[in-house]
Amino acid sequence: MSTIFVLATVRESIANFLNALLIVYLILIFAYIITSLIFAFGGRIPYSKWSSAVLGFLRDVCEPYLGIFRRFIPPIGPVDVSPIVGILFLQIVGGLIINIIHG
Repeated sequence: MSTIFVLATVRESIANFLNALLIVYLILIFAYIITSLIFAFGGRIPYSKWSSAVLGFLRDVCEPYLGIFRRFIPPIGPVDVSPIVGILFLQIVGGLIINIIHG
């Protein structure tokens, strides 16, 4: 009986960790999209190390994942819809995996 309780607690802990990781990554993707838009419209301070560091970090973290969708989904005019598809895919697949682990 004790072993079942421990396994259930471990599964719940893993599911909660993956859920938190999913939320953090989604926040990073949204921050990347927003900062890219702001900097594209001239909101960047010239020669500012912190803004370059923030944009570089977000690009390094988000671009490998979003690049997968950019290969298959071309931009529609000036609008890039691949982040939307990437976010939806991450929500659906991440939610399914978390539900499977949680039980």
